[in-house]
Amino acid sequence: MDSLPSCATRRPPLLERRSLLQVGGLSLSGLLSPHVARVEAAVETRSRRKSVIMVYLPGGASHIDMYDMKPDAPNEYRGDFLPIDTNVPGMQVCELMPEHAKIADKFSIIRGIRTHGNHDPTELLTGIHAFASGTIGTVRRPAVGCVVSKVRGVDGPVPPYVSVSSHKLLGSYDDPEESAYLGPTHRPISLTGQLRESLELSADLQTRLNNRRPLFTALSAQQSAWLGANTYTERALEMLSATQIRDALDLSREPESLRRSYGEGVDPRAQGLDFLRARRLVEAGVSFVSIAARFSVAPVGPNMNDPGGWDTHAYNFPLLRKKLPIYDQAVAALIRDLHERGMLDDTLVVIWSEFGRDPKVGNVTPDGRGHWPAAGCALVAGGGLQMGRIVGETDAKASTARFRPYHTQDILATVYHVLGIDPGRAFIDHNGRPQHLLDKGQRIAELV
Repeated sequence: MDSLPSCATRRPPLLERRSLLQVGGLSLSGLLSPHVARVEAAVETRSRRKSVIMVYLPGGASHIDMYDMKPDAPNEYRGDFLPIDTNVPGMQVCELMPEHAKIADKFSIIRGIRTHGNHDPTELLTGIHAFASGTIGTVRRPAVGCVVSKVRGVDGPVPPYVSVSSHKLLGSYDDPEESAYLGPTHRPISLTGQLRESLELSADLQTRLNNRRPLFTALSAQQSAWLGANTYTERALEMLSATQIRDALDLSREPESLRRSYGEGVDPRAQGLDFLRARRLVEAGVSFVSIAARFSVAPVGPNMNDPGGWDTHAYNFPLLRKKLPIYDQAVAALIRDLHERGMLDDTLVVIWSEFGRDPKVGNVTPDGRGHWPAAGCALVAGGGLQMGRIVGETDAKASTARFRPYHTQDILATVYHVLGIDPGRAFIDHNGRPQHLLDKGQRIAELV
C-alpha cells in the first residue's frame, strides 16, 4: 500500500489527481468487485442457470419486410410482400414466414431499435459501436459471451462461449467477438473451418494428440508471456480430446426428421443446421452460442452473386423471396425444438442485425433498399421473458421510433438480466481503470 498517501498526520494532505485515481481504482477493484461477485453468485444460486443463443444477421436485415410491415404505407415504402396474421392477436409477420406465424406466442418482437449504423456487429455484441465498419478502433469492450466466460469460468472441456460461424462481413475486418481487457482466455472457441473438421478426430489422431500434450505443457511453462494465449490453446486441446463438444456437433445423432425440420434436404447448403448445432451445444453445457446466419442463395439478377448476408442494396425482394423461407424454417425449428425439450425457459434466443433497411424502395437497383440505422428490430424468444408481445412502435413508414427508441445496450441489459449478471459490474482494464459492462442500457421492462 506504499502507493497510497499517508493518513498519519494531524492534517491530511491534499491528494493529487493521480493518487485519487489510484485510491478510486483500488477501492473499486478491491472492495466493489468482490461484493458484486458475491451478489452475482447469490443470484445464480437462486435461479436456474440460463444460456443464450445469439443470432446475428450480417449486413442489415430488412425490418420493414420481415417484422415491422406497413401494408397501408405508399407503394414505394411497403414493398412487394404482404403481412399475415399470427397466433397472437394483433401481431403480423411477412407472408414468407408462415412458420413464424404458428409460434408467435413463443417469441416477442422489439421494434424501433436505433444503432450507430456501422456495417459491423460490434455494437450488438458489446453495446458500443466500432470506429468504422470492420474497424473496432481504440475504444473496446468485451463481447457479451466473453463476459459470460469471465463470470462463469472456463473450467472443464465444455467452453462457456462458442461461435459456430465467422461474424466478420469481410475477411479483412476486425474480429468483433473479442475479449478486450478480459484477456484471450475468454475468447470464444470458434468452430469454423478446420477446427470443426478436427473435432471428428480418428482414434489414431486422438492418441497422437494425447502424446503431445505433455510437450505442449512443458513449452508453455517456459513462456509466461504467452500465458493467456496458451491457456486458450490448452482449452482447445482439452475440447478436442474430450467428447462433449464433438458429440454435440455430430448431427447424425439426431433423427433425420428433425434435421429436415431445420432445413437439411430443403436448403441445398443446409444453413439452418447451425441452429441445430447451437441447440446441441447449449444442451451440452455451453452458456453462450453465437451464430452469423447468412443464408446464401443462388444469384437473382445479372452479375448478382449473393455472397451471403442481408445487405440488399440490390434485388431486395428477389433475394428475400429466396432467403426468408429457409430462414423462417430454421428459426421456427429452433424455437419449437427448445420448447419441446423443455429448454426454452432456460435458453434465451436473440436474433437481430446491425441496422434495418431503408423504408423507401430504390437503391442500387430499383427494387433495392439502402442502410437504415434509425429503426431496426429484433426477435427474442425464451429465457423466462414475456413472450407473444410487440415492444416498441415505429411511424407509418417504419422510418423511426414513434415514442422512445431502443438501443443495443437495452437489449444487452436484458440479456445480462436473464443470465443473472449485473450490467453495471466493473472490470479493470489494461490501464488499471474500471470499465462497466454497460453505461446507459436498461433492461426492457415489458419483457421482464
